[in-house]
Amino acid sequence: MGTAPIRVGFIGLGNQGRPIAAHLAPAGFETAVYDIDPAAVEEVAGTGARAATSPREVGERSDVVGICVPEDEHVRSVVLGEAGLLEGLRPGSVIAIHSTILPRTAEELGAAAARHGVLVLDACVTGGAARAQQKQLTYLVGGEAEALEKARPMLEVSSVKVIHAGPLGAGAKLKLCINLITYIQWAAAFESFHLARAIGLPQEVLEEAGQSNGQLTPLMVAFLALHKAPEEARRSEAMQKNLRGFLHVAEKDLAWALQLAREAEVALPVGALVSQLLARIYGVEDPGRR
Repeated sequence: MGTAPIRVGFIGLGNQGRPIAAHLAPAGFETAVYDIDPAAVEEVAGTGARAATSPREVGERSDVVGICVPEDEHVRSVVLGEAGLLEGLRPGSVIAIHSTILPRTAEELGAAAARHGVLVLDACVTGGAARAQQKQLTYLVGGEAEALEKARPMLEVSSVKVIHAGPLGAGAKLKLCINLITYIQWAAAFESFHLARAIGLPQEVLEEAGQSNGQLTPLMVAFLALHKAPEEARRSEAMQKNLRGFLHVAEKDLAWALQLAREAEVALPVGALVSQLLARIYGVEDPGRR
């Protein structure tokens, strides 16, 4: 007889979590989902997932649960809070944290979960919402090999690669290092674009030259697209709200990278400078942060 398929759950149906979760039920998994936004839950339930009323209920219905909420405090609340995951999960279950968190947060939650017989992975995700929709994500995973193998079928539904970075906390460390590269690239692309515009060079010529010699990656070109929008559109309330969301995530991620650097007693002068310029780089209208 074959092994019964794992039951999966997903908590956090935002910009990136929603498309990840939307792939699960169509892939044949019995799926439970939860978010504080009922509309997001309803949307993913339309793919065949079951709507849950709390993280605990997701845990009761799942063997492996993915979490994709904004920050460390939200992850702690989902796992440890009232009606949290650990109240519902059975021993042997796995929690896969997709949020970009501090390594110590993953270790803290791993220790708490172990007292319930539950395993934790820091299965950080990279690729963004577009790649999530296209099932083109990469997962950067820290934790025990046993836990990863149990979670792997769920991770592979939305990914092209799953990288086991090492013990619990290593996935978060790798994600923060990768994000440091990303935001420094954004700064380089923005300043080059800013100069080209000031001296009368068309952005398309800059992009053609940069892509030809490999200095401008596809992701950098995609980032520059936001600066192609007319100024009126970029200053609109709707776009500014969207950009502020990206800014908040970027500032948090770089703050975590800089905190790790202090603890490791290494200097990240370029990363520190970029962390102070993110509002300008993203085009957020906030004089105090530019």
